[in-house]
Amino acid sequence: MPVIAFANPKGGAGKTTTALLLATELAARGAAVTVIDADPERWISQWAKLPGKPESIRIVADVTEDTVVDAIETAEGEAQFVIVDLEGTASLMVSNTIGMADLVVIPIQGSSMDAKGGAKTLRLIRNQEKMSRRKIAHAVVLTRTGAAVTTRALRNVAEQLRAGGIDIFATAIVERAAYRDLFDYGGTLASLNPSQVSNLDKAVENAREFAGEVVARLKAAAAERQAA
Repeated sequence: MPVIAFANPKGGAGKTTTALLLATELAARGAAVTVIDADPERWISQWAKLPGKPESIRIVADVTEDTVVDAIETAEGEAQFVIVDLEGTASLMVSNTIGMADLVVIPIQGSSMDAKGGAKTLRLIRNQEKMSRRKIAHAVVLTRTGAAVTTRALRNVAEQLRAGGIDIFATAIVERAAYRDLFDYGGTLASLNPSQVSNLDKAVENAREFAGEVVARLKAAAAERQAA
């Protein structure tokens, strides 16, 4: 089953939020999802303790550099999708996970610091591609973007990425109150009360579009491997 790794050595890039949105959207489509919570802050594990976690989402925490590979292999045999929320550092755990991934998602905010963190992840991907002698599908997702206005800094980062030949998700993750509420109150976007959360419908649409693009990229990567 496909392994999707979320990686960026720069903390606060929206990595955990984006990983959780994907997990809950895939579960809403009827998929069995295992999330390996390898972030030391354990935000997704904390979310899972709140009310409303879908039964089809399983959380695996307390993984280490020595156990992450076995944890991923076990999850592949049990779930339709395996999502790994990685720690915010360029570690052996991150390298090993990237080496096993079918798709690496690199969340980046519109700042030069996030872009530098993304560049470190890209170097790890290149190294793992050489070691495993296979192409590892990867792309940047722009996070915490404005709903109406694209900042100059964000445009600059996107232009730099495209100039460097880096693939970017067509769907950016827009800054929404609903995404913060998931970590405060638990559950999924579908379980939030629209009368209490502003622009919930737009948050739902944004998350669905992102999940759809992830699935499409996984299918494209699988087809490319079969054709090779």
